[in-house]
Amino acid sequence: MTPRIEELPPKKLIGLHLSMSLVENRTGPLWAQFAPRIKEIGNRTSEDKISLQIYPEDYYRAFRPDKLFTKWAAVEVVDWSQVPDGLDTLELHSGLYAVFDYVGSSADPSIFQYIFNEWIPNSDYLVDDRPHFEVLGAKYKNNDPSSEEEIWIPIRPK
Repeated sequence: MTPRIEELPPKKLIGLHLSMSLVENRTGPLWAQFAPRIKEIGNRTSEDKISLQIYPEDYYRAFRPDKLFTKWAAVEVVDWSQVPDGLDTLELHSGLYAVFDYVGSSADPSIFQYIFNEWIPNSDYLVDDRPHFEVLGAKYKNNDPSSEEEIWIPIRPK
């Protein structure tokens, strides 16, 4: 699977976030709390949802499945003029990303094994210390083998 390389423009997000690890994955409860609130956000740029991870700087160099990171459930908005009470904002800065168009279950880790164990080492890029995220569009179906999503991995030239 060959990704497309894109320069991401800055994005404004509204959502909720939690600290978690792969061992104590709290993604389900995070989305269960955020999903009913999406309708309160009136200035969305699209119907897409964004699942975003902010990893500590050394996350991949010293990987441990119990290491904490911040997970966001969010949507992109035009501006922050309408932030509902109890929701947070995040600015996603511009930068270079490898974008993988993935079809398969979100519970299957093989795509990430491919990205980090095969594609990155054999590419002209290194993983950059910026947020990783997935765009969950109209064809996204949680844990369904026919689900479609975009996986955005921050990169920089070697």
